[in-house]
Amino acid sequence: MIIPHADLEPDTLSSIIKEFVLREGTEYGEQDVKLSDKIAQVKQQLANGSALLVYSELHDTVNILPLEQFQQQEDEQE
Repeated sequence: MIIPHADLEPDTLSSIIKEFVLREGTEYGEQDVKLSDKIAQVKQQLANGSALLVYSELHDTVNILPLEQFQQQEDEQE
């Protein structure tokens, strides 16, 4: 289920994004990127629709997925 990011309180959205960018496996390449820059990049991706905030009822979790990955998962479930 897609969660409209604009419907969340700003502090809640920031907390979700911060948790996401601090996860292992969300590296940004060989150069270090400041946490504030990572958060800003994810906020921009949510704002322009290239990433989505997704709730999994099965796992009771919230994740941020690139639009293409979300669409691929939806296609696989059909």
